[in-house]
Amino acid sequence: MKKVCKLISDYMGVLVLLSAIVALVCPDIVSHVKPTVINPLLGVIMFGMGLTLRAEDFRIVFSRPKDVIIGCLAQFTVMPLLAWTLARLFGLDEALTVGVVLVGCCPGGTASNVITFLARGDLALSVGMTGVSTLLAPLATPLLVWLLAGKTVDVNVVGMLLSILWVVILPIVAGLLVKRLWPRQTEAAVAYLPALSSITICAIVLIVIAANAGKLLSGGLLIILVVMLHNVCGLGIGYGIGSLLRLPTAKRRAISIEVGMQNSGLASGLAALHFAAYPMATIPGAVFSVWHNISGAIVARLFARNEKED
Repeated sequence: MKKVCKLISDYMGVLVLLSAIVALVCPDIVSHVKPTVINPLLGVIMFGMGLTLRAEDFRIVFSRPKDVIIGCLAQFTVMPLLAWTLARLFGLDEALTVGVVLVGCCPGGTASNVITFLARGDLALSVGMTGVSTLLAPLATPLLVWLLAGKTVDVNVVGMLLSILWVVILPIVAGLLVKRLWPRQTEAAVAYLPALSSITICAIVLIVIAANAGKLLSGGLLIILVVMLHNVCGLGIGYGIGSLLRLPTAKRRAISIEVGMQNSGLASGLAALHFAAYPMATIPGAVFSVWHNISGAIVARLFARNEKED
């Protein structure tokens, strides 16, 4: 069983890509599944990650807030500016420009915590950055969108706070409690968690693509290219910032993944809610939701393999 689980986690990138292709070609395969199940699925993953953490991990983050501040500053400068630059460079129309900028101005997504976990990065730092960037988003996201795209957007402060509470914080706390109460059983289950996370990510990609298959197909190759460049450049610049500051490898990985992976679901939701006059503005968020899971799986695989070789 452990060998099967290792194969699943090792080839997560391939499995995610296959899931994306299946959902794009046959979207009806999960048409009965509503996208609202995505948050509970992420909650299950976060619970599993909570089983691997210790309370001391979070004390380290709060006792050294500089790393979280560095990561959040990179989050709200690198990705918004990259979005604006790419939109101008490729001459995107107003609707797609708004969509790309919205993605860049959103906080880090909870999927980044999953990828950091699989990449053997500093998970506590990743969770801390996700939480802080989400708390800053009600102010940062509307301001940045207005500055870069000339549009105003309202962010549901209470909704975002509840989301981060239910999807990230509470499941992790529950995992920590279970580990404390049943340490022996938890230790036995840890070996299977990466495979469980990989399978769950595949399910999420399947659901997201199936729900947006029509928009993805109509969006064209140009927006897919822009989204890919946005994500890959964010991952690279994030890691470069960690390297320049001479942070440990685990922290570099966490900052790289946290900067490069956005809460693209929030971007699509804001586009649909506040920019109804620009239907195409939802497409960048939908494409990003798919691509950053694929690229994240590849990055996690490369980082984890490099650690083994070291």
